[in-house]
Amino acid sequence: MGKITAVANQKGGVGKTTSAINITASLAAAGKRVLLIDADPQGNSTSGLGIDKDNLSGSLYDLYTAAKPIEELIVPTGLDFLKIISSNIELIGAELELTGKENRETILKQEIEKIRHEYDYIFIDCPPSLSLLTLNALVAADTLLIPMQCEYYALEGISMLLKTINLIKSNYNPSLDIEGILLTMYDPRNTLAHQVTNELNKHFGDKVYKTRIPRNITLAEAPSHGKPVILYDIRSKGAQSYMELAKEIIENENGAW
Repeated sequence: MGKITAVANQKGGVGKTTSAINITASLAAAGKRVLLIDADPQGNSTSGLGIDKDNLSGSLYDLYTAAKPIEELIVPTGLDFLKIISSNIELIGAELELTGKENRETILKQEIEKIRHEYDYIFIDCPPSLSLLTLNALVAADTLLIPMQCEYYALEGISMLLKTINLIKSNYNPSLDIEGILLTMYDPRNTLAHQVTNELNKHFGDKVYKTRIPRNITLAEAPSHGKPVILYDIRSKGAQSYMELAKEIIENENGAW
């Protein structure tokens, strides 16, 4: 059964979608069967994998409105082992339509369970807000991966996120656990980066990934070419870091078993 991981942080601009795209691409490059679900109406995971979000034959919106079964929404990407359920701005409308529905927070979970056995990993790229779309992702997920920048406000943001996690655990998904905290846009020359890292290590211990994602221009360029960084420039620091992270995720998984 595939492990379901939500990639989330209520604070925007932390490298959430960049991480969702490049973690899934790196795991796929390692031969793992991976599905990425773009649950953000901005559709950046969709366009970042080279899919035209303005001309989708099916999207996550169709899942929430029961217009199409989940199996028909899964499309291939430029990597053999990576598939995606795409999204675009239409997804905002799903929230309005879900408001009156019964069991509206478990729709995504029920649908993913139908195809879960076909994948080793399923990642959900969440919106940078606590919306009904994020709630569906967190209810469906086994674990939560939190990308965050090494800055003071990031620590404030994570305390908010922890309150949200506890709320979800109390009411909807008692087994939700933190998969890992990923430090992004990391600059080892920055004193604050070391201070934030030390604080996180103190509070979360081995939940903080050893791999850090550096500030890297190639990571910023790759989405405009519709490619994960390993297909855009595999020799770049960004590509090497995400491949290292994929290795760490796989090793952690093997250790857990």
